[in-house]
Amino acid sequence: MAGDNRCEEGRARWLSDPDSVSPTVLILGGFLTAPPMYGPLVRRLMDRGAAGALVAEVWTPDWLIAGVRGIGPICTRSGRALRDAVRLSATLSDGAPLLVVGHSAGGITGRLLTAPEPLPGRRFGAARWVGAIVTLGTPHRLAAGQGIGRRIRDVASLIADEQVPGAFHAPRIGYLSVASRALVGDPGGDGRARVAHLMYRSIIGRAAVPGTEGDGLVPVAATHLDGARHLVIDGAIHGPGGAMSWYGSTDAVDAWWPLAMETWRSTLANRAEGERESVAV
Repeated sequence: MAGDNRCEEGRARWLSDPDSVSPTVLILGGFLTAPPMYGPLVRRLMDRGAAGALVAEVWTPDWLIAGVRGIGPICTRSGRALRDAVRLSATLSDGAPLLVVGHSAGGITGRLLTAPEPLPGRRFGAARWVGAIVTLGTPHRLAAGQGIGRRIRDVASLIADEQVPGAFHAPRIGYLSVASRALVGDPGGDGRARVAHLMYRSIIGRAAVPGTEGDGLVPVAATHLDGARHLVIDGAIHGPGGAMSWYGSTDAVDAWWPLAMETWRSTLANRAEGERESVAV
């Protein structure tokens, strides 16, 4: 990507007038998801002012393999999508850095892409191409207990915390963590509350006490990323497919997209100011 002349020319264009551009969005899907699940989200973001949006070609079998081989292949596929998004931005967004939206474990993948070499032999170093990382229900904080939380921790989050802890590239990259308090976990409640409690326990262990709030899979407490902006919305469950709204539904997008845009634009302003200062010196 560093040698792509179109991207470099585009970069100069957006710096001259950062307020005039709209973001190209890269969507990184979550654990066990597939790209078609995010089609409605793409349309909703386009309706709300995104210049373009694409979804990384990471499929459910890729996540199953990652449980054995680690997060490397997921990052490689996501890195290819980032490269494609950068080229799209050169056309649609004057080369402005991307707005990355990571759903669930995809938010950890987004952080890993900004590390120089998070995995042996895999160099990403994509920080210069990313303007903001918005995470939706991403379990940034995971306990070393049992279940899905432990697996994501072992294959992804420990590496991210070592290579790019917290809002590592701020203010050059803006970070927004979005959580939901749609479901309260309670081992003595109805079926949905009991399942939520078990899921929260798998993510944060014994810290998931009765009354813990979350999106049905990831508790609010697990989404905290040091140094990031945090937003907690109401009524959105973790993923699509059910009768309830999720992070990509219309009402949820309306709740987090304005702050995502504000976070992304703050990065553009910061980078443009830094460029002007370097020229002045």
